[in-house]
Amino acid sequence: MPFTPFHLGPAFGLGLPFRKYLHVPTFILANIILDVEPFLVLFLDLRYPLHGYFHTFLLALFVGLSLGYTMFLLEKFLHKFYGDLLLEPNGKLSLKSFMAAGVLGTTIHILLDAPLYSEMQPFYPLTVNPLYNPVLSATIYNVCVWLGIIGVIYYMYLLVFRGYMHFHSKAQQQI
Repeated sequence: MPFTPFHLGPAFGLGLPFRKYLHVPTFILANIILDVEPFLVLFLDLRYPLHGYFHTFLLALFVGLSLGYTMFLLEKFLHKFYGDLLLEPNGKLSLKSFMAAGVLGTTIHILLDAPLYSEMQPFYPLTVNPLYNPVLSATIYNVCVWLGIIGVIYYMYLLVFRGYMHFHSKAQQQI
């Protein structure tokens, strides 16, 4: 799924309900960051596989850990912004939550792409893709869409609940 919104489905549908345990902004970025590779291959017309080395579990692990640590370092600047968007709970998350979000997001990306693309080598240095199964393509896309719908519904619930709590606290103050 080169640079498609389909990877956002699992990011929202799995990330938002677990925002007390996973850093959601890291999880969202981790689900889509690997698609920088196919974007650059197409944009720069490179002679390189569309889903190359970054679409392997080995480099995806490194990217996920690096992203998690970088986002952890940026947290002190962005915590209020993420909180205002309801992407983080009120309390601070640990480094473990950032690292887990990064690794889990990039791993899910590989697991979603591997059945779709024969050129992928997810278990590099092995040169085969035992996960390749194009028959699963419709199922994978449907799962991504439904997880996206679940994520949007959950996010709307968070927004409505926050509005209700804000209205309720204002009403209590006026009494």
